[in-house]
Amino acid sequence: MTACAIEPPSTNGADGVPEAGCVITADGAYAARLAPAGDCWFPERWTLDGPEPYAVPLPGNQPEEPGTGVQPMGDGRVLVHRPSASRHLFSLLYPTGPGTGELPLGAVECPEPGTRLALLPPAPGGARAYALASGPRSSAVWLVAGGAFGPERLAEVPGRCSGGVWLDGTGRLLAIDRELGGRTKTVVVDLERAVVSPLLQIAEDSDDRLLLADPDSGLLLISSDAPSPGQERLGWGVLGSTLPVRFPECLRLPDCVVTPFAIQPGQVLTPENCAVGLRVDGAFGTWVGTWRPAERRVRHLPAPEGWLAGAGVWTPEGVLRLPYATRTTPCGVSDLVAARGNAGAMEPGGSAGTAGPGGSTGAAEPGGNTGAAGPGGSARAAEPDRSAGTAEPDRSAGIAEADRSAGMAVPRRNAGPVPATPVPLQQAPLGRLVTN
Repeated sequence: MTACAIEPPSTNGADGVPEAGCVITADGAYAARLAPAGDCWFPERWTLDGPEPYAVPLPGNQPEEPGTGVQPMGDGRVLVHRPSASRHLFSLLYPTGPGTGELPLGAVECPEPGTRLALLPPAPGGARAYALASGPRSSAVWLVAGGAFGPERLAEVPGRCSGGVWLDGTGRLLAIDRELGGRTKTVVVDLERAVVSPLLQIAEDSDDRLLLADPDSGLLLISSDAPSPGQERLGWGVLGSTLPVRFPECLRLPDCVVTPFAIQPGQVLTPENCAVGLRVDGAFGTWVGTWRPAERRVRHLPAPEGWLAGAGVWTPEGVLRLPYATRTTPCGVSDLVAARGNAGAMEPGGSAGTAGPGGSTGAAEPGGNTGAAGPGGSARAAEPDRSAGTAEPDRSAGIAEADRSAGMAVPRRNAGPVPATPVPLQQAPLGRLVTN
């Protein structure tokens, strides 16, 4: 099960209130968040793999600060990251009858001014947790939970880094976005060998970031300004493929911010059939989109009330599970089924359609494109999918071939012969392939 990772709650909300956020383990079994209790905040663990989801509050001796980070571990404990000036304290919380047990893990010192330390997305397996310390000139990857002697510095990367995406199922290969020389490119850190190698190079003068990756299929979701200089666009590619990145027009929604947050796992050999969950933020609110690389449209769905925006996981069967919390349901999960072909996305109750947050359904356009219904229900005509046959010269896109000595190859695929073209041909490449 592919899980999304949300940044720790920040103080960007009104009056310092942390924004809604939730972190889910890589297998989708547990989630953690900072939950409100009046004017205070405390960690809360959600169990998602049982018959019904339920939450366990984990209040400590005192309320948490809004900047506290939380992350669920594979055994049900919750990692807590408490920043304090230049020191970052880490502990594991767990329920002990009516109270909360706490296991201090140690601290990471970041004395250099301008250094930011944040938890990385949950690692596969759930036994270890990592953090990224980003400084003005260099960044470091830390093992903060699961080690033998407290926090351990694993690798140093020149440049200021951000993001964090796991490329394999063992928690060895970590992709991060490195800003160096005024440009941002994605590199891979082999945590066992402490080796850094390039992964994504679309154009020399472009900013390229890796947003999501699915180890089963190799599908990558990418953000880059290569096809439209000065404007970030969403694209997709396949790890280890010799085909360039595509930037579908259907992922460009006017006046909206589109953020992919989960990829359907288990689609070995067929990355073009992986469903992708999208968070769409517009002037009328936030809603959910679903999309597959093989299709030329985004299906728009109203988000469940109280959705912990940007959090969710796919099951291999194509069910998108969205956690939400309301006054009447403090711990809930809404399941949405991703439809294929021309059928609308369908909820468990059987209602089909490509409805936006207002509930209206976008009309299908010739060629399979669908109008994107906004929160008010009015459909906007989708732009033509120029990726189908229109090459943009000198803006070539490519993913670096895997460093097989570092284990960065596409996972072994023994379930049958590998097809010659793992992506559909109706979406033409931008131009010649560039790899590093």
